[in-house]
Amino acid sequence: MLMGIKLQAHPTKDQKIILSQWMGNARFIWNAKCQDNKYLTNFARKYLPVNTYAPIDQKYSLYKDKELSPWLFNCPSQILRNSAANWYDTYQHFLKGLCGKPRIKNKRDGGSIHLTKELFRFEKCEDGVTRLFIGSKRNNIGYLSIKTHRKFKEPKSIYIKKQNGRYAVSLVFNDGIDESGLNDQKEALKILSQCSQEDLERMTIGIDRGVVRPVQAGKECFDFTPEQKRKKKGKEKYLKRLNRQLSKQKKGSRRRNRTKNKIARAHEKIANIRKDFCHQTSRKLIDKPAIKVYVFEDLRTKNMTKSAKGTIENPGKSVNAKAGLNKAILDKGWHMIEAFTKYKAYRAGKVTFKIPAAYTSQECAACDHIHSDNRRSQELFLCLNCGNTDNADNNAQKVIKKRAIKLILDSGTELSKRGVLLGIGCGAKGKTHKPKGICAHGCETSKKKELGRAA
Repeated sequence: MLMGIKLQAHPTKDQKIILSQWMGNARFIWNAKCQDNKYLTNFARKYLPVNTYAPIDQKYSLYKDKELSPWLFNCPSQILRNSAANWYDTYQHFLKGLCGKPRIKNKRDGGSIHLTKELFRFEKCEDGVTRLFIGSKRNNIGYLSIKTHRKFKEPKSIYIKKQNGRYAVSLVFNDGIDESGLNDQKEALKILSQCSQEDLERMTIGIDRGVVRPVQAGKECFDFTPEQKRKKKGKEKYLKRLNRQLSKQKKGSRRRNRTKNKIARAHEKIANIRKDFCHQTSRKLIDKPAIKVYVFEDLRTKNMTKSAKGTIENPGKSVNAKAGLNKAILDKGWHMIEAFTKYKAYRAGKVTFKIPAAYTSQECAACDHIHSDNRRSQELFLCLNCGNTDNADNNAQKVIKKRAIKLILDSGTELSKRGVLLGIGCGAKGKTHKPKGICAHGCETSKKKELGRAA
């Protein structure tokens, strides 16, 4: 099974200059392919017959010219070839609907180069330390200092990336796990549908994601540690001070650029804390031996965090409150928790599913009664039908688990591309509303209609 890791790199000053030049050359080829495709597409649309399209290829030699682009000759040709090949692969994925169209890359602090096997090698030196040699025999930067925090097998290709003034080496290798004995979601659904309800109750856990409680899995709640909260709060205060400082500095100055780098690194620290929390939480969930099935809600985070500003004609309401809610939602890493749990569950021979998220916070886990007044506050859930009282997040995870088991046992359940369990032909669960009063005018109108039909 393929496994990816990211190693921290510490290049020297001379190596940083050469790596920046190589990254600029790779970006030049990528942007040239984007601009060339845009020009040829517009030309074909205007002047060529219908259903005639611009050619899509991996050629890059036409951009190398000793007068117009002499700097490309100082870069290994394999880097230019890999940049053009990556553009071609991205465009093919775009045609299949898997991603967006390749866009022009701006010159910023970041950058990356793709190195295939002829441009790097791992060597174990006499002192027992494994070192990474970058480049060919004639054009190289020597040995790049990296921090190997875990063992890995030698990959076929690597990426050297630069972000916020820091360098990292990303690689993918085969860790030796045999995937033939692992089941995907569809195969697991067929196997689980033959189990009894008692077995599914024991091996299934519902996971509710929220703002106050980031993860409610069964009876257990997972939240950031006090140390993580303290560090995040300190970095947020530090960011406010840097942003005030940035607003007073002259654009294009060195001090302003240094301040921007500090801001980027502070955001990176907060993101690393969030990522660490998601990794630890997902690992604790997967390490539960009795649990084999993990069920999430199919949350559309992008729709939930849309802006409430509106337009000039129809301005939004409670814009400040909506901005605070959006920040709180994005700060918990809902999608990251789901993604980490999914791939770790697959490696452990377990499975994750999703169910539609409609009314999971308003449904009673005891009697299935759905009403908006069941949850009048963020924390308390009080069923108007049976009087069941519980924490709202705990009740939601019970509802998620209950719905998932029902769908797994239903023979008409299908699995969507997003991994969502859908009941075919059962219809959506409706929301009950408050009873409306019957007015006299409505009764008289209905009587007139009935008399007209009888006549």
